[in-house]
Amino acid sequence: MAETDIMITFETLYDLLRREKTRQEIQKLDENFYKDLAKYISEKKDILESQKQKESVFTQQEIKKTQNQIDSILKIIRELYEIRENKIIQVALINSRTKSENETVTNLVPEEEDFYKLVIQGLNQFRSNILHSVQNSNPPTIIKKEEPKDIKRDEKPQNIKFIRFIETVPKFVGSDLQVYGPFEKEDVANLPINVVTLLIKNNRAEEI
Repeated sequence: MAETDIMITFETLYDLLRREKTRQEIQKLDENFYKDLAKYISEKKDILESQKQKESVFTQQEIKKTQNQIDSILKIIRELYEIRENKIIQVALINSRTKSENETVTNLVPEEEDFYKLVIQGLNQFRSNILHSVQNSNPPTIIKKEEPKDIKRDEKPQNIKFIRFIETVPKFVGSDLQVYGPFEKEDVANLPINVVTLLIKNNRAEEI
């Protein structure tokens, strides 16, 4: 285990949340943090299921205690994720406005790097479509959403691709400013080509 690795426990999660809340910068996490976190939650749920199968006078107390701990863990994880999510969006917004999108953003785990790139892409596209167009005396391009048409079973829309995820991917914002995910490994989905291209490029998915 590297020096930067942290064994996940309720206490370490709480400490990570505390540091993320009290410091302005995005805090460092191990690059496998979300994978290890998923494993940790799975182990807790296995313990809960094992307790439910036991017959003991203390069983209900054990079940309640474990369930409360799982609920607290999930609450901490959600808050930690949303704080980091907000920080990443703010960094992306600043870098997009200052044309510094190629600068390295420190302390992002791989899944967050994908999210950052997608947010930057969406912001740049939106700014070009509206602000830059108007500044050049051109009206913004309005992308009309067409009514869905009947599609034959074997026919795929030209702007959509069918992919399988080969890594877990958290919720992210696409260049169309739509929210996608989260997706688990082996999940399949129909997604816009520009989103698919970035996911495949970053080894998060493969085309089917």
